[in-house]
Amino acid sequence: MDYRRRLLFHGMALFLIGLLTGLIEQHFTNVRMALAAHLEGVMNGTFLLAVGAIWSEVRLSHRASVAAYWALLCGTYGNWAVTTLAAVLGTGALSPVTAAGRSAAQWQETLVTAGFVSIGLAIIAASILLLWGLRGKAVPVAPKA
Repeated sequence: MDYRRRLLFHGMALFLIGLLTGLIEQHFTNVRMALAAHLEGVMNGTFLLAVGAIWSEVRLSHRASVAAYWALLCGTYGNWAVTTLAAVLGTGALSPVTAAGRSAAQWQETLVTAGFVSIGLAIIAASILLLWGLRGKAVPVAPKA
């Protein structure tokens, strides 16, 4: 699979999702969290574009490449999705700044908290794998004819 091209595609898709989220911010239970969801989509889309741009420099085994790719997608799309869910539900347990005084049903708070923890772990894992894949010297590239 061409991970580089797929990451670039998903980066643009998530960037667009973030832009569209921004267009409907006022319709969420928690407008400030909806703004955060908009920014998460745009920033995580940009992050995927950046990773796609450097993917040819990442030196990982096939298994580690697959893990990094899926951790990136789960973490970035998940970040937007969980933040959007928090905006819809109006949860506030993990976001006192964007949810000032808000809280939702306990099961909703627990669901959003579990989501944020999961995506946090996915992004950390992906970052560690990328850093590992970028260690050492670059492989020389033959000049184009």
